[in-house]
Amino acid sequence: MTSRFLPYATTPGRLTAQLISDLLAAAWITIWVMVGLGVHRAIAEIATVGTQVKDGATGISDNLSSAGDSADRIPLVGDAVSTPLRAASEAALDLAGAGQNLNTTATWLAILLAIAVAAPPILAIGMPWLFLRIRFFRRKWTVIALAQTPAGEQLLALRALANRPLRRLTEVNEDPVGAWRRQDPHAVRGLAALELRSAGVARVTSVR
Repeated sequence: MTSRFLPYATTPGRLTAQLISDLLAAAWITIWVMVGLGVHRAIAEIATVGTQVKDGATGISDNLSSAGDSADRIPLVGDAVSTPLRAASEAALDLAGAGQNLNTTATWLAILLAIAVAAPPILAIGMPWLFLRIRFFRRKWTVIALAQTPAGEQLLALRALANRPLRRLTEVNEDPVGAWRRQDPHAVRGLAALELRSAGVARVTSVR
């Protein structure tokens, strides 16, 4: 985990916390994806009914239409017999259209309801997690880049003087401000290391 291109800390405690947060976020997202898929499957059953209605009504319509064609050939009464059969065939076609509409509507409803159920809780956790991870990665990238130059290391040391607890500063040097002003290499490196650790970076191997 030492690469600056990885969005993870190199300090053990923070790295552990990040890995645990990743696992929790992944588990949360997985749970709600499964819930969304369950909702989709439940609503999709209605679409299956619509398909069955369409297929059945289409078959009945075809049979009635064939019967009408056959009845039309009956002498004298053929027209009288075929007319109601053809009317029934058209009614069956209307029913088939209704089944197709039910299938289409239920299919889209299944998708929309699955998204409506799963998306809010996923976004509620996923977006803050992603924001914090991106912010951490940008800070890690910046402090590592600064630590590669003497001037950048001094800037990190100055930030440590402004932001780190006094106890931590005095552990580096009894007079941390004076040591920084004198550009004491050991003190500057120690103060910069405090700022690096606060950003989740254990150490930077070289300074140009």
